[in-house]
Amino acid sequence: MQRIIELLRENNLLRIIDEALDIDLEIPHLAYIEVKKEDSKALLFTKPVSKRLSKSFDMPVLMNVFGSTKATELIFGKNPNDVAKQIEALMHMKPPTSFMDKVGMLGTLFNLKNALPKRLKGKGICQTKVYNAPNLYDFPILTTWSEDGGPFITMGQVYTQSLDGTKQNLGMYRLQVYDKNRLGMHWQIHKDSAHFFHEYKKAGQKMPVSIGIGGDPLYIWCGQAPMPIGMFELLLYGFIKDKSARLVKSLTNPIYVPEDVDIVIEGWVDPEKMEIEGPFGDHTGYYTLKEPYPVMDVSCITCKEKPVYQATVVGKPPLEDKYMGWATERIFLPLLKTTAPDLIDYNMPENGVFHNLILAKMNVLYPGHAKQFMHAFWGVGQMSFVKHAFFVGEDAPDLDEYDAVVDYMLNRISAKSLLISEGVCDALDHASPNALFGGKLGVDCTSGVIDAPSKILLSDEALLSRVSTLVPEIKALKQYKTQTKTPITVLAMEKSRVGKEVYEALKPLKEHLKLLVIVDASSNDIENAYMLIWRVVNNIDALRDIFIEDEFIGIDATHKTPLDGYTREWPKDTDCDQEVIKSLIKRGLIKNNPDFLKHFHI
Repeated sequence: MQRIIELLRENNLLRIIDEALDIDLEIPHLAYIEVKKEDSKALLFTKPVSKRLSKSFDMPVLMNVFGSTKATELIFGKNPNDVAKQIEALMHMKPPTSFMDKVGMLGTLFNLKNALPKRLKGKGICQTKVYNAPNLYDFPILTTWSEDGGPFITMGQVYTQSLDGTKQNLGMYRLQVYDKNRLGMHWQIHKDSAHFFHEYKKAGQKMPVSIGIGGDPLYIWCGQAPMPIGMFELLLYGFIKDKSARLVKSLTNPIYVPEDVDIVIEGWVDPEKMEIEGPFGDHTGYYTLKEPYPVMDVSCITCKEKPVYQATVVGKPPLEDKYMGWATERIFLPLLKTTAPDLIDYNMPENGVFHNLILAKMNVLYPGHAKQFMHAFWGVGQMSFVKHAFFVGEDAPDLDEYDAVVDYMLNRISAKSLLISEGVCDALDHASPNALFGGKLGVDCTSGVIDAPSKILLSDEALLSRVSTLVPEIKALKQYKTQTKTPITVLAMEKSRVGKEVYEALKPLKEHLKLLVIVDASSNDIENAYMLIWRVVNNIDALRDIFIEDEFIGIDATHKTPLDGYTREWPKDTDCDQEVIKSLIKRGLIKNNPDFLKHFHI
């Protein structure tokens, strides 16, 4: 970590906080606000303390290391687009036809050997200090949100291997601290580690696990990369860095870890033991609920002479995962094209929290191609978890030009362009009536501008008057993109009935409405389009919450209750503790900027 700290400092991308701050809420809240700034920097907290434990730590905490595009490029040593070009060139390598071609190919193949991790003999610098009576409370492990189930390791590199030892995996999972030597392992059912876990369970054997913290930040990025099943993520590290990851064996189990990580937590998971994990304020901006997960018994902790504890904070966007996701998006484009060859580009908007919203540009070769493409897209690895996907043609603006792309799409949306399907959902999805699967929406915006009569537009005030006469629960209204063929009308409602009833009640106003979006008045600012998108794509299940009649489309993005036939527990938002925010402002650690805080729901 010292190398990246110096690199960030040299590039004016590091802010050092020398004031004593609590690992419970204070440090995470400051990092949460910092990374939302246009000029965000990594934060190095030199004096972490714990009032809960009545102790101070001599181990600094580093956060937001991926806190900007520039910082991410420094970590990779190049722009992620350049990595994508390397992958694409490798995939399109042709047999050599001349002596010089053969020389060039030999050079490429020789460099590929660096992708293979190298196992070293002896100990690594990560094993300078050894704690055989481990105590997790000796480390500055953060409690991010006031309703979290406890402290969580949030940047843990989780190293596992298959039962026969032939396959290795590096994953990034949250890890709840239960006590001084037990951790909750939140690996979801579709992850490689969960597959390995079931191998050990079937064999009746304990599963070895080692957790790395710190070292080269690229390790943790590789842990969240959507690699093919069975492929060790550190191969990608070697490919990007053009040097092998150097691994050493853990002291109390057979797992190999990078020799330069700052901290290693070793242990074993008994497949017969499960414990309630959570709640935890997750990257969706909602708490994930309590569920049983495996438990790791910590057998040993090792670390460098002067370790740095790396952590991240997740919650409402934008956060550090924005930049990690940007790198993932760019690097995996060539690989995605192998299964979706007509794909030109794709984009995961940060306020869509990745799996909830994706934009894709494609070559359209025949009628219905986009809808065929949707099914292919939903069948590709982690793309299968995407809930809402919009497809545009090659003539569309660049996908990161959001305002122009939205205009393009809204001029091409009709009832026939919507495809509602059903499939697997991410384990963190809360909107669907069933865990792990639910509705999906694909929107075909690849055709020309629709030939449809324009709506009779009213002012927001006039339209609200007519709407509230039919539905008194509607308290506010805002129209967006009225210059397009599909104006959007957002209604803020005090919910007392299901969205479908509201949609039906407003049919007499169809001449003024095309795309209707209903949200809760109590938890939304309808003037804030950025956070509205976050809320809508989080809160809807396409099968239940989208209504279509002729060219009148309704979306119910309110919270769901038994009124809606929803029997799961609806989670709470991840909201900052306002007393902590006031304290940080008073101490001059964050600016008192009410507009900024309001915009990001802080």
